[in-house]
Amino acid sequence: MAESTEQRARTWVLVLASVASFMVALDALVVTTALSTIRVELGTSIAALEWIVNAYNVSLAVLLLTGAALGDRFGRRRVFAMGLGIFVAASIGCAVSGSAGALIAARAVQGMGAALTMPLAMALLSAVFPREQRGKALGIFSSVTGLALILGPVVGGAVTQGLAWQWIFWINVPIGLVVIPLVLRHCPESFGPPAVLDGGGLVLVTGAALAVVWALVRGNELGWTSPEIVTLLCIGLVLAAAFVAWERRAREPMVPLRPFRARAFSAGVASSFLFYGGMYGVVFMLPQFLQTGRGFGPLGAGLRLLPWTATLFVFAPLGGSLVNRLGARRLVVAGTLAQAVGFAWIGAIAAPDLAFAALVAPLVLAGAGVSMAMPAVQAAVIGAVAPAEIGKASGTFNMARNLGGVFGIALIVAVFAARGSIVSPASFTAGFVPAIGICAALSLAGTVAALALPGKRRLALAPASA
Repeated sequence: MAESTEQRARTWVLVLASVASFMVALDALVVTTALSTIRVELGTSIAALEWIVNAYNVSLAVLLLTGAALGDRFGRRRVFAMGLGIFVAASIGCAVSGSAGALIAARAVQGMGAALTMPLAMALLSAVFPREQRGKALGIFSSVTGLALILGPVVGGAVTQGLAWQWIFWINVPIGLVVIPLVLRHCPESFGPPAVLDGGGLVLVTGAALAVVWALVRGNELGWTSPEIVTLLCIGLVLAAAFVAWERRAREPMVPLRPFRARAFSAGVASSFLFYGGMYGVVFMLPQFLQTGRGFGPLGAGLRLLPWTATLFVFAPLGGSLVNRLGARRLVVAGTLAQAVGFAWIGAIAAPDLAFAALVAPLVLAGAGVSMAMPAVQAAVIGAVAPAEIGKASGTFNMARNLGGVFGIALIVAVFAARGSIVSPASFTAGFVPAIGICAALSLAGTVAALALPGKRRLALAPASA
């Protein structure tokens, strides 16, 4: 009887953590197919659209590790519920926004809520499931989260076309209002080892990211050699250097630097930063090309992304099963190279009258490649550190890949603005082609970084040496 009660409690935690993670992950991509509609209704620029996406991603990236630390100190259930409350309140703010500035601010707060929710969902699961059941529970949790990433553009397109773009945020409200009291009732409280919050590191890394992204956004408008842009880039570099120096001396650093001494860790983080930059850039730009450049509606654009996003279901498990047999380096190199080729292929054939059928093969190639690379690079990064360091190593990896997405979007918008515009399908395509070429180049740079990953035999020895 006691065992069935305990199992029922674990099921509650799994269901609630998965629903919350699905909602938070969905909002990372649900907005992509609504951007063209938001641009028209709010009368905003493509640079402002970039901030609507990146405000969420920057907050999520820089606060992930802080969210985990807050849960360890003040209680994971309590902070998890608080993160959901912030996320729901910010969703209301997004839905009622009457300007791009208000929407960007609300998206930044939404990202804060997501940063409290995502790491603590996994922590709650790990606390209640015994070791022999934990893998299966985390597998279900990851599958639900992955489903959100696949369905995000389709759901965003369907809601935007069938109702209004505001409803992609309103739907979070009833879900959150149901989930939060259930979390407080059914999730047992747990704490981690007490940690000192690294406020200095948080301020420095946030400032560095914002300075560089702002410079990329404003560079075309002001000129790349203008005093403002040069000053912003210098500030970003100085703050980044200061962040590294701070982390080296901090008593409990947000991003410990010792794991970077392992080649597998540093190469894996670098490769992820680059190929996620390329992938997020296409996530941002391709739905707008399908709508502005090709004339499809929001739902049509979302459905046409499925040959790319749905590969995650097939090839991510395949990559995970092959990593021990082939080694991470082969899979990451092959996967990022496939993504680079797929993106370059799209750029080579893009035209206002392009038939969608011509996009299917490069979309599948790019999606299959990155879907195999993602679990392989994560295995390389986690396998390079000692068990006691896995939590912060995973947080550092997730922070790096999210920041890679932020910089990828900022970079391709700068390239697009220099060559194209949104006034006509032809002018949009003129900017889209070089922008997606940058995405291909970032993916190829990720391939080069992945070549530094240790081979199969050396990677297998990494945990013991760490």
